[in-house]
Amino acid sequence: MVTAPPLTAERLLRTLEWRVVRPLDGRLQGDYRSLFTGSGLDFTDLREYEPGDDPRHIEWNVTARLDTPWVRQYVESRELTAWLLLDHSASMAFGPVDRQKSLVLAEVATTLAHVLTRGGNRVGAVVLDRDVERVIPPAQGRVQVLRIAEALLAQRRAAADRDERDSHAGGDDGHTGHADRGAVGPAGWLARRRQRRDRRAAARAGADTDRARSSTDLAVLLRAASGLARRRSLVIVVSDFITAPGWEPHLGRLAQRHDVVAIQVTDPRELDLPDAGAVYVEDAETGEQIFVDTSDPGFRARLRAAADRRQAEIAAATARTGVELYRVGTDDDLVRSLARIASLRRRRRR
Repeated sequence: MVTAPPLTAERLLRTLEWRVVRPLDGRLQGDYRSLFTGSGLDFTDLREYEPGDDPRHIEWNVTARLDTPWVRQYVESRELTAWLLLDHSASMAFGPVDRQKSLVLAEVATTLAHVLTRGGNRVGAVVLDRDVERVIPPAQGRVQVLRIAEALLAQRRAAADRDERDSHAGGDDGHTGHADRGAVGPAGWLARRRQRRDRRAAARAGADTDRARSSTDLAVLLRAASGLARRRSLVIVVSDFITAPGWEPHLGRLAQRHDVVAIQVTDPRELDLPDAGAVYVEDAETGEQIFVDTSDPGFRARLRAAADRRQAEIAAATARTGVELYRVGTDDDLVRSLARIASLRRRRRR
């Protein structure tokens, strides 16, 4: 069996240039400014105050000297600074083997960074796992795009290595514990679960003592961005929004100073669990395991209802902050998804 070469930052960028960026060029040429609006302001001149002028633009030193109100004039800068806030927490490892949410995250972030830097803009990134794992200061050019892509691919490799260690620690059956099929009765399942739990706890005792098994807190990422983005910027949050509560106020505060866009990465199986029989299901964030029968229509209906409620809560929370929320799925075509975002942003700004 031929093993595919490892995915490098250069290989990922070249693939996206051919498969995503080039097709987008034709679609986004007229929509570019509507998708990524310049939010910086350059000072140009002073003039006397006129009724209707923004009082915040009054130049008080000149006003005091001349005893007449004067205001500063600005023009919108064509260049901008963009920050990519990237959630690479454990739940992003969910999805098809060949296109997990973490890979979609890398594709979206790399594509956006490439399009933005190609226009002469500066792009930075903040990567979240349990905590802020990496801060990449804003810069221009292809090297910066590769830097962001490599940071995300390194996180994927680290997550895969942890899963591999957990798999070996989980028992001789080779399963990871995320979805173990089995015709095992409750007693046998409990015994296997205790063995797996004990082995995994022992394996993690050394390397992972600093990683508490708790839900991701998106507020950590948003607070970090508030301290880093001093000048008005374009802020793009890319996350699955599977997070502890309390992130909404921090997103609202970011939106008061910056142009904020939220992109939610999803997988269809988070809404509709496939009929796979009796399986173990593990929460990737907390490590909690339960034994469920996915062939039970009632269980699947309740799961779908809970997923719909969670999605409605996320949409309502972002709407309250004035932030636009867009969704990109693991089964979506990235060209169509980004073109759709451009079209919706243009329509909302009319």
